[in-house]
Amino acid sequence: MTDTDLTGRRILAIVTNYGVEQDELVVPAQHLRDAGARVDIAAETGDSIQTLVHDKNSGATVEPDLTLDAADPADYDLLLIPGGTLNADSLRLNEAAVGLTRRTATAGTAIAAICHGPWLLVEADIVRGKNLTSYPSLTTDIRNAGAADWVDRSVAVDDTHGYPLITSRSPKDLDDFLDRIDTALTR
Repeated sequence: MTDTDLTGRRILAIVTNYGVEQDELVVPAQHLRDAGARVDIAAETGDSIQTLVHDKNSGATVEPDLTLDAADPADYDLLLIPGGTLNADSLRLNEAAVGLTRRTATAGTAIAAICHGPWLLVEADIVRGKNLTSYPSLTTDIRNAGAADWVDRSVAVDDTHGYPLITSRSPKDLDDFLDRIDTALTR
């Protein structure tokens, strides 16, 4: 249980129905709920979400609360973009996910993305001038998209260019990632 009180805060996690990295969705959702936040999980369809462990082994099945098309970023204090190679690659091709991400940044709302999740930020064209981290294989994509810098740290926070951005490399960095999300939500 966390010591942070996030009562009244609303978080939207966006995923596909297959391929999200289990711990990058389940661990943050539980952590935030334990702190009192409401976490809604939006998927491509209303069908169950099959998570994966290390992009290959079946993980937990999670029920979505709504679909990507039905989600309104104005209703939330933070957009959470978990990774998983398959999940992130599919999300960046989903017009609803790209639009949600763009509208969240334009509104100045915080975004937190982990592992391969920043691929969606690249597709939404919202990394220009930002410092961020990700799974290392995304480095070139992020730099080519105009990011100020890609850093090899457990978590990177950038409050410039209109919206707060929290990024992290992988599930091994979840403690630092969640700590920075807590900080952003208690400001």
